[in-house]
Amino acid sequence: MADNRFQNRNFNRRKERIHRINGEITHHSVRVVGEGVEAGIYHIAEALKIASNMGVDLVEIVKDSNPPVCRVIEYQKFAYENKKKEKDKSAHSKKSELKEIRLSPNIGDHDFGFKVKQAEKFLKDGNKVKVTLKFKGRMIVHNEQGKLTMLKFAEALIECGTAEKMPQLEGKFMNMFLVPKKK
Repeated sequence: MADNRFQNRNFNRRKERIHRINGEITHHSVRVVGEGVEAGIYHIAEALKIASNMGVDLVEIVKDSNPPVCRVIEYQKFAYENKKKEKDKSAHSKKSELKEIRLSPNIGDHDFGFKVKQAEKFLKDGNKVKVTLKFKGRMIVHNEQGKLTMLKFAEALIECGTAEKMPQLEGKFMNMFLVPKKK
């Protein structure tokens, strides 16, 4: 019986490139740019000859234009720089998280102030805040008091956030979502 461990693996698989290079470019004429090259529109054979004389690649940068724009550059260096730029871009972008704060219908003033400060910090950091109010036992009968507490909480945070979704009762929980204000 044959060894099937390596059946699904393709070790000689070529990496998919984003840009077409050299012989992969199919257009008859291209606009050539790059260092040490006079920018202009050239026939593809002439552009490839210019690139090979310089010892670098002809890389199709903008394929949607007419004629497509190609740059005379070393492809490996170009790909490395693009990858580095993408990595830097993703490192500086912050993903917003959903933070949760729990309240009760008859929360004390000090606890309420503490929770407001916490939510304010989350909103200033650019995160969404889910405010959850839990009704225990027979408190559910007085859900108006819970709604007032939630609206008071939203009003205390009016400077740094707005209510995306107003308080809504779902079972024994009342939820409200706050999003940071745009700067």
